[in-house]
Amino acid sequence: MKDNLPEKGAIVQRDRETYAIAPHLPGGIVDPATLRKIADVAEKYGAAALKMTSAQRIAIVGLKEEDLDNAWADLGIKPGAAIGLCVRSVKFCPGTTFCKQGKQDAVSLGLKLDEKYHGMPMPSKLKMAVCGCPNSCAEPAIKDIGIMGTAKGYTLMIGGSAAAVARLAEVVAKELSEEEVLDAVDKIINYYKSSGTKKRLGKFIEEMGLENFKTNVGL
Repeated sequence: MKDNLPEKGAIVQRDRETYAIAPHLPGGIVDPATLRKIADVAEKYGAAALKMTSAQRIAIVGLKEEDLDNAWADLGIKPGAAIGLCVRSVKFCPGTTFCKQGKQDAVSLGLKLDEKYHGMPMPSKLKMAVCGCPNSCAEPAIKDIGIMGTAKGYTLMIGGSAAAVARLAEVVAKELSEEEVLDAVDKIINYYKSSGTKKRLGKFIEEMGLENFKTNVGL
């Protein structure tokens, strides 16, 4: 029986014979040429479907194992970090770049976080989200690190999860600038990586205590 192939960015499907791959598309922002390339690869290798994912990617579903290397070569796009102990998706909304509701620039901040952290090894899987307003379309309150824009700046929250035992993130700072958010996230990531824990961030914070965590991180 086949299993996931992390080195190929491939997730085995329910039939235990075929695989899904998801090219990395930061924030789900993509040009028409890339969409055509994804569609062409799906057709060329007989994919069962194209599936929009919750991580703002397009999964090519139902590929044969022997076609995976060629499919990636044709795509010319690095894989999205969909499996493994690493920073997974950095999900972000249109923010002030496109949306009339936007209060802060979620796209600029989201792209910076994605470029620095996507795929980075972690003690456990870690997800981030950036929203440009309190409508929270990217769901920051159920991410390990969530950032929500307001009229006065960004609100930073940590420890959320949408796992089997869901956990809401806790607010640790408000009215931050983009630079202050980037600095705080860097402190959180560095402390978490060096902590020696193997627990997910929310559980780690829960056991340590939020105030202790904030003190150790320097928030």
